[in-house]
Amino acid sequence: MSLLRLENVTKQFGGLVAVDKVSLEIAKGEFVGIVGPNGSGKTTLFNVINGVFYPEEGRVFFDETDITRMPPYKRAPLGIARTFQIPRPFASATVRENVAVGAMFGSRGKSVNVEQSLEIADRVIERIGLTGHGRKNAGMLTPVEKKFMEIARALAMQPRLLLMDEAMAGMHPGEIDNMVKFLVEVAKQEKIAIVAMVEHIMRAVVNMAEKVIVLDHGEKIVDAPTRQALSDPRVVDVYLGKGAEEENADSSSA
Repeated sequence: MSLLRLENVTKQFGGLVAVDKVSLEIAKGEFVGIVGPNGSGKTTLFNVINGVFYPEEGRVFFDETDITRMPPYKRAPLGIARTFQIPRPFASATVRENVAVGAMFGSRGKSVNVEQSLEIADRVIERIGLTGHGRKNAGMLTPVEKKFMEIARALAMQPRLLLMDEAMAGMHPGEIDNMVKFLVEVAKQEKIAIVAMVEHIMRAVVNMAEKVIVLDHGEKIVDAPTRQALSDPRVVDVYLGKGAEEENADSSSA
């Protein structure tokens, strides 16, 4: 049984079709990479899954519940968490308080009070490597630290599905490798399905994703195990190109 299922989802803005009849399935605990060139519909697809946009056609199911017209604040308690390409912290609140918000509004939100949420935040902050930053105002963090904090806030929600929007953009290779290792560990231990939108970071795709879904002009052109997807001629043509193929090879040998 799939955790997330999309059936012929279409989203358009005026005459522009951003997502075109996309169907996909994500299994419980599965690690999936979403890739594609700029303008391929990746962010719009995330927004449909997250409830920011409702599709004109098709349906979205989460654990067999139809959530197609369900707003984001009702999807979060079901276990759907999201990070953003540009982190959106409460800048005047501490890192600890920011992460605690995730615990309050996530899948266990109704069962925890403020004190318990802060305790959860402390555990997640330590686990993700931000120990020592908990009492800092979030606005004082570096851009990369803000990304780590945003992931911590999402994990504090105890999600069943984590949508990551270019969470590793701007990180150097060592940070990417550490983040991939951490996420794989967490996903296995807590049985979280992770769908990561990845922009041209092949080492993250190869080392993290069990399968890759490739979009082009709003259409799904490939949905296959990672190695098979990245060697597909259509993917090489629309997304990877020679330079990315070389990086892919370098990452494989690393």
